[in-house]
Amino acid sequence: MKQKPQHASVELFVSPQIFFQELVQKGLSQRKIQTYPFVESYLVNLLQHYLDARNLFDSKYENESGQRAPQTLAETYLLAQSAEPQIKAELLRKLGDRTLYISGFFGDSLSRKIVDIDYYADIGGAAYASLAHCTREDTLAKVYGTFAERFLEFVDVLTYISHHSFIKSDQSILRLYDRYMRTGSALAKEKLVEMGVLTLPQDQVKLGKQG
Repeated sequence: MKQKPQHASVELFVSPQIFFQELVQKGLSQRKIQTYPFVESYLVNLLQHYLDARNLFDSKYENESGQRAPQTLAETYLLAQSAEPQIKAELLRKLGDRTLYISGFFGDSLSRKIVDIDYYADIGGAAYASLAHCTREDTLAKVYGTFAERFLEFVDVLTYISHHSFIKSDQSILRLYDRYMRTGSALAKEKLVEMGVLTLPQDQVKLGKQG
């Protein structure tokens, strides 16, 4: 009988992708929303991408004249419409994804601002609709079209996930896990175990119960 390597006693409970897939499926189920598997996959990738909050502020586009990056949602949308196809698709995707995520995770804050969630939904839905028309890949076009037509439904899914999970915009599970793997940090390990991302060796589980 082969012995398991020692490092196998502490391992990821699930991969990040599977973890977020379960969250998305639960959110869709709770909100009674039916959609395509490719839409689910897109939402999973969206959650992973925005675990790093810096990705919410990565608009560094400059045109050939060296003009500054757009500062508002409307500016970004207008700039995308006049950009070359590759830049247009990139700007529209970032605009749609960003407004969808912000509406889902920060909707309560938006309701207290002049620019409310309806404005985000209008801009985000328009971005996805435009993206669906200029995307040549049929599957992606269908995904973008779905978000365009049902934007607020998927905002509700992300809001559910935000309220019923530990995901916070200022904390990256992946960075925390990377820190644990690189340094063996006991604090990082405790956080990961608490979140359910790491499983403890059986002997440590028994010790914890005895304590």
